[in-house]
Amino acid sequence: MDLNAKIVVILGAGESGVGAAILAQAKGAKVFVSDYGTVKPSFQQELGEYGLEWEQGTHSMDRILEADLIVKSPGIPEKTPVMKAIREKGIKVVSEIELAGYFTTAKKVCITGSNGKTTTTMMIHHLLTKAGMNVGLAGNVGYSFAKQVALENKEIYVLELSSFQLDDMEDFRAEIAILTNITPDHLDRYEYNMQLYVNSKFRILQNQTAEDFFIYNADDAIINAELEKHSIKAQLLPFSLTKTFEKGAYVENKQLIINYNNQFIMSIHDLALKGKHNTQNSLASGLAGRLLDIRKDVVRESLSDFVNVEHRLEFVAKVCGIEFINDSKATNVNSTWFALESMENPTVWIVGGVDKGNDYSELTALVKEKVKAIICLGKDNQKIMDAFSGVVETIVEAGSAMEAVAYGYRLAKKEETVLLSPACASFDLFENYEDRGNQFKQAVRSL
Repeated sequence: MDLNAKIVVILGAGESGVGAAILAQAKGAKVFVSDYGTVKPSFQQELGEYGLEWEQGTHSMDRILEADLIVKSPGIPEKTPVMKAIREKGIKVVSEIELAGYFTTAKKVCITGSNGKTTTTMMIHHLLTKAGMNVGLAGNVGYSFAKQVALENKEIYVLELSSFQLDDMEDFRAEIAILTNITPDHLDRYEYNMQLYVNSKFRILQNQTAEDFFIYNADDAIINAELEKHSIKAQLLPFSLTKTFEKGAYVENKQLIINYNNQFIMSIHDLALKGKHNTQNSLASGLAGRLLDIRKDVVRESLSDFVNVEHRLEFVAKVCGIEFINDSKATNVNSTWFALESMENPTVWIVGGVDKGNDYSELTALVKEKVKAIICLGKDNQKIMDAFSGVVETIVEAGSAMEAVAYGYRLAKKEETVLLSPACASFDLFENYEDRGNQFKQAVRSL
């Protein structure tokens, strides 16, 4: 793509927007950055350092509609007035990931899925770093992909891609695509139509060739059904907890087995992360490692010494024998299902926030088995209370992380667990899931 002397407008001045602006300017474009909200001071400073023109608190439509190309933040929904006006005028809209993809020849390992994608992304990045590769981490995690392409020269990138990022990609090609699973999530952005969300996830396969690879969860019914509808050019590499493959990865007799590029075997007891979902993440990561010809000893070591990401089943502290776990990153029902499934002690569960069309009935059996009390942390908790009254005897409401932790400390006993796993977005009481997790940890530490 030739951007020389073209007008490129960036919508959103967060990590991805500022990175896209730096790259577009480096490629000769006239760049204007517009953010309807407030731009964080660190990003304001960066925009100033690069001499980029920007605005906040408004969208100057006359300037935006002059653009030859729009790079849109994944957080901006199509139904906003600015997007409707852009679509009406027919201006090309791409994501920061798509833009960066035009200007790099590096290999891209791309991970998507409703759950497990951050852990899998971080695990693969850890594995490739350990193998001594010149590797970048970007997408939903790490630093802006576009900025790294503008300023650094990596040989390989590990990208975590959300459905929103995939929606604005047309020509982008993932040499290795990984799909961890598909469960209902973000349905509010997809007209409450599950198929639209599934289509979005499967966009990770577009533009793949016979030289590329698709690693996928063969235990996922939605993925299996969808595979039958597509003719996929890439080479298929499934992973499973229950099936075995001549080419792929699986678990048999408590052994993790990767059948690719010579057989690799290690005990699941040696894996750094516990729980079935983390075994799946390890299978996908190990498969990607062997695919990239990483030595077996490096793969083994990486899968056994990996430290999980913050806010994902993160052990915070033990206070008077009560364990506190921060799983603030669980913003949907399925993530919370995995968290509850891995609990071994009676659990006081902190849940709630902005509901994204959640069906809590999927959790009923697990809640009955594992949960002794529920603390609702949100502005509107009625749906949660309706779903679990009669299932759990004690349900209370909290208006802050401090209050929720105080309740947890009171309701849990020694050798029990207080789990923050909200199953909801955080925007009613917190800035984002990180803010929610950090406030929770602060409250625990002040007990």
